[in-house]
Parts: sequence; C-alpha cells; structure tokens
Amino acid sequence: MVFYFKARPEAGDYTIFMGLDKYENEELIKYGFPEDIWFHVDKMSSAHVYLRLQKGQTIDDISEGLLEDCAQLVKANSIQGNKVNNIDVVYTPWSNLKKTSYMDVGQVGFHNSKMVRTLRVEKRINEIVNRLNRTKVERTPDLKAVNAAERAERKQHMREKKRREELERLEKERQAEIRSYKGLMVSEKMTSNKQIAETSRSLQELEEDFM
Repeated sequence: MVFYFKARPEAGDYTIFMGLDKYENEELIKYGFPEDIWFHVDKMSSAHVYLRLQKGQTIDDISEGLLEDCAQLVKANSIQGNKVNNIDVVYTPWSNLKKTSYMDVGQVGFHNSKMVRTLRVEKRINEIVNRLNRTKVERTPDLKAVNAAERAERKQHMREKKRREELERLEKERQAEIRSYKGLMVSEKMTSNKQIAETSRSLQELEEDFM
C-alpha cells in the first residue's frame, strides 16, 4: 500500500507519497521515476517519503514551501524523529539511491554522497502535518506495471524527438542546397553576361578593323 498526499496548493500540482512499510519501500526504491526525490530523517528510522517533480524539473526547482511539506511529513513519520527537535532530513534524487544484495529490506545507500542534501527541521509544525494528512489517499498500485508504462512512454517520446531532429536536419541540408544552387546560378549568369560583353567587344573590334 502507498499513501499519497497533496502538497500545499500555492506550491503547484505536486504529489508526495510514501510506502506502508519497509517492504513497500523496497518496491518504491526499485520502481521509482527519474523525477522522484527521496526524503529520510538522517541517522534515524523513518518513512521513505518521495516527492514527484514535473518532467524536466530537478532538485534545484523545489520551492521552500514544497521542501517544508516533505520535511514535516517525513519527521512526523519517524517514531524517534517526531519526538525531538532540531533533526536533519536528507534528500536526494531517486537515481542516486544505491541498493546492493547485502542490504536489508528497505535499506539504501547512495551512489554519490555529494548529491545528498541536508535540511534542518527545528520542530514539528502540526498545521502542515494536519493539512497533508487531510489529503491522504491509500492506494495499492502495481508499481512494476506503472514503471513499465512510464518507460515505454519515455522511449516513445525519445523516438519522436529523434525523428523531429532528423527531419529538421534534413530540412536544413535541403535549404543549404537550395541556397548553394541559387548562388551557382547567379555566378553562371554573371559569367554568361561577361562572355556576351566580351564577344560584343570582339565583334566591334573586327568591324573597326575592316573600316
């Protein structure tokens, strides 16, 4: 089961979600999207909270309000972290999550520690947590199927993009050939005019010789 939440309206149309338990977290780790940003309370047990960005966005595009929603939600879903103040929440792109065979279920590492960011959360803000919980929806998605459909859509998009780029390239080549042909025609016309002028002068000179 996956829990879905709606971020604050002024932040835009964003979905925040987390798994029911560590087994669901394992599925979310495995079938994440490139737009997903992963959140966790640093050095404490907590839920794995994800923020799904819009296509084309990166971690740098997350607004302060949106970041606060995610941080408050992950703090509220940490047994230890929810009870104390001044905790750190770490977050990083889903693609930076590292999973190896010797890790426990739901456990992750990072491919690049420099891509992990830290946010200090001073205290729980009930207003934010309660607002998020009012938008909470429980679903049991087939994460593997959803991921496969998304991958197929991305591949189709890439094929269409490559096709458009190829058509644009061919059109540029065609236009270049047309310009080159026109330039050649102008050059040939100028040469012909010059030859006619030279021929006219030659005939005039012959006529003058006979006179």
